[in-house]
Amino acid sequence: MRWQELCKLYLPVFSNDSLWRYSRLMNPADIEQGWKLHISATILTANNVLERVAPFLQAKKALFKIPVSLLELGKLNSGICYGYSQIGKFITVYPKTDKDALYLARKLHQLTNDLSAPLIPFDTQFCPGSSVYYRYGAFRYLEMGNSDGGKTLAIRDFEGNLIPDMRDKEDAVPAWVSNPFPKRKKNKTLMENPLRTTYKVFRALTQRGKGGVYQAIDISSQPPQLCIIKEGRKEGEVDWNGCDGYWYVKREAGILSALQTVGVPFVYSSFELENNFYLVTEYIEGESLDKLLIKKKRRLSIRQALEFSVQLSALIAKIHSAGWVWRDCKPANIIVTKNRSLRPVDFEGAGLINEPALTISGTPGFLPPEWNENYRNQSSVPADLYALGAVLYYLFTGRFYSAENSKIVKSLRRNIPLKIQEIITKLLAVNPTERPDAQSVGRELETELRFINDCGSRMNKAV
Repeated sequence: MRWQELCKLYLPVFSNDSLWRYSRLMNPADIEQGWKLHISATILTANNVLERVAPFLQAKKALFKIPVSLLELGKLNSGICYGYSQIGKFITVYPKTDKDALYLARKLHQLTNDLSAPLIPFDTQFCPGSSVYYRYGAFRYLEMGNSDGGKTLAIRDFEGNLIPDMRDKEDAVPAWVSNPFPKRKKNKTLMENPLRTTYKVFRALTQRGKGGVYQAIDISSQPPQLCIIKEGRKEGEVDWNGCDGYWYVKREAGILSALQTVGVPFVYSSFELENNFYLVTEYIEGESLDKLLIKKKRRLSIRQALEFSVQLSALIAKIHSAGWVWRDCKPANIIVTKNRSLRPVDFEGAGLINEPALTISGTPGFLPPEWNENYRNQSSVPADLYALGAVLYYLFTGRFYSAENSKIVKSLRRNIPLKIQEIITKLLAVNPTERPDAQSVGRELETELRFINDCGSRMNKAV
């Protein structure tokens, strides 16, 4: 494999417990801190970038590092596993002087200027469209203690005292440091920017490599109304299919439009800005099902759990009847409104019933045991049904289901009606063909709910 060949040739220094491979060991001539260069790449362009720049860096005897594998690069670019500030940091170069930093940045830009790459948060881009970024920081591992007893990565000030190494701040250049890079001219664009004229973003709900989700106010409506803006970044978190955040969010816009009668968020608009795609949808007031259960000191009552189960079964039945599969049914993607209605969100991974799944990724505990590369070419209806069973298990027991460490429902809550136990067990069946469809599940759960309500009514009358 080309990756292994390049690593062996240009980055022979590594250890089994480290995320990084190095071009060489550090020596006494290497400085403790300075202007650090980063070259951004996706998992699909990494080999190409490495082939271009590694011979040049090796010839200059520069110290540089890369992740130990493309899998780890994918994790870096997700912004989840190693932190948002690590997105895009494929190659890290440690110049010996300020002069070297500027020289290397120019040459590395020339070698990679025709390649698109994810933006690196908080670093400064060498020039517009470049894959090369820079920031001032530590070259050697330094840390300092915090007031709370924790540790923070550090650099030294001009007097030699340890101070925090600000990795998550824009243009965080220490006051005593001279910046060798040319000042960038501000890009005065006349492009219409809806994020300034139509929507006012006031809170980031999530941030990761492929984009962010923001709460905003639509000031163009009368009266102004709350909305959600989902951002899909160009080259953000590119997967092995070549799909980036832009592609996924644009695709989701089409899926939500096709499922408007099912209860998904209403689509207000969409637009493109600076190569990214933005989807504006209804803000659903409420909280996710997992947050609701985490807040409760006790589990839901059988009746409340049953009411939510009936609603969720009906939602999934409607999605399937419309010819789609959700592929991401989990408590975090189910909003409970103030009137206790359930609304499904996050349909990036959804697809037509007989359409192969885009990836085999998902949330542990809600993925069926058969989920693998071969299975993703088949219908995902059984996967939705398994996820439905896992959510019902959570609603009634307050515990997440795990196939490796599973417990039958009645062992966790004895007063769960036998019929509900049977339904959950069938939905979580190892054999996908044994899982009942969502519509029949909904009918059986409705029958149980009517029975419980009737019993409650008779008891009240007797009192």
